[in-house]
Amino acid sequence: MKILVLNGPNLNLLGVREPDHYGNSTYNDLVKLIKNHCKIKKIGVAIKQTNYEGKLVEMIQNARGKFDGIVINPAAYTHTSVAILDAVKAVNIPCVEVHISNVEEREDFRQVSYIRSACKKTITGKGFDGYLEAIDYLIENR
Repeated sequence: MKILVLNGPNLNLLGVREPDHYGNSTYNDLVKLIKNHCKIKKIGVAIKQTNYEGKLVEMIQNARGKFDGIVINPAAYTHTSVAILDAVKAVNIPCVEVHISNVEEREDFRQVSYIRSACKKTITGKGFDGYLEAIDYLIENR
């Protein structure tokens, strides 16, 4: 099994950006945590981050035939991108939506998720552990 983990805009600034919502750990810390988890689970993983919507769409499209599952934190694009939703629907790869913070307790605009309807599960407010839960869900439900 091979999983693609995608991260959207500003997640490269973890540890600096709004630590009250996202904690003090860095993006590199997140990558290490995911890689270690996947090594223990004996599955392949690729982890990518971009600040560009079109690049996320291309990463999703390029996953077709190469990955068995996608874990995605579209970040701000969660609330705005029909293009990302359409890409996930088009590739037909099981996908889990993840958010580090508890978006349900934040601003009104964060209550809308375009991608959610194309995902098997949504995990919010569990910090970096949400990514591990998403990976485990994909493994258990392959």
